[in-house]
Amino acid sequence: MTAARRINKTVELLAQGQPIYYVGVEDRGYAGGKAAAQTWADYITYEMEHGPFDVSRLLDFMRGLVDGGPTPSGHRTPAVIVTLPATGADEQSFRANSWMVSQVLATGVHGILLCHAESPGAVQAFVESTRYPFVTVGLDRGLDVGRRGSGGQAQAAAIWGLEVGEYLRRADPWPLNPDGELLLGLKIENVRALGTAEATTAVPGIAFAEWGPGDMGMSLGFPDAHDPPYPPAMLAARERVLAHCKSNKLAFLEMVTPENVLEQIAAGVMIGAGKQAAAAASIGRRHTQRPEPW
Repeated sequence: MTAARRINKTVELLAQGQPIYYVGVEDRGYAGGKAAAQTWADYITYEMEHGPFDVSRLLDFMRGLVDGGPTPSGHRTPAVIVTLPATGADEQSFRANSWMVSQVLATGVHGILLCHAESPGAVQAFVESTRYPFVTVGLDRGLDVGRRGSGGQAQAAAIWGLEVGEYLRRADPWPLNPDGELLLGLKIENVRALGTAEATTAVPGIAFAEWGPGDMGMSLGFPDAHDPPYPPAMLAARERVLAHCKSNKLAFLEMVTPENVLEQIAAGVMIGAGKQAAAAASIGRRHTQRPEPW
């Protein structure tokens, strides 16, 4: 085990130019967190878009991760990124539901993925909802002051293993804030989101994006096209999101397999997912010469 330099393993690796790999979690609560603490993955997706929005259970999961850690790479826990039921369809509705961000971040998670990111205003509101109002980094890039309030920082700091003051300094989106430990992402997963992708991926504070083939396929008239091979219209949508990610220096998320992981990395995929991601990660990590332990 080595000593970690950062709280959030995904930030540490992406800053080094290393692709990262994630796994979903089925067993939630304290026991599930303790069992997941030694995962092979760089981060854990905790799905709350369609699953129950149970923040108490999420907090128990985070406490289980702490008690089951540290990871072989020396991090206190694997990173945890939550998908929210509140979407990025429009700014007003997101601001009305931004309490979900405050609730989730208070459990000590390391990032949030915003689904159906259609509105640039909603994406900006999303970024601002994760930031404290005293932070000035990035305000010269069009962001308003942060909207995250005081009250949950002590609980989150305990999960991160930090003093409260240090948590307040570091609980900010990366790479907007070079010292930040939060990773924020977008699902550009329908035709409306595709139409505004150039603007949404340019919002400061966003670190990664995906094209969400399941929902994108439905939006394009393909009810069950989550997995490849994809029809031409879906491939065109994928290429468009990838191009915007590259132009705005965002990490692109997509499924990888042992057979295609090297090709995917060469194409610009920086976040690998899928049922075979563990085997693909083993190949990808060696290919990019990632130092062990992973």
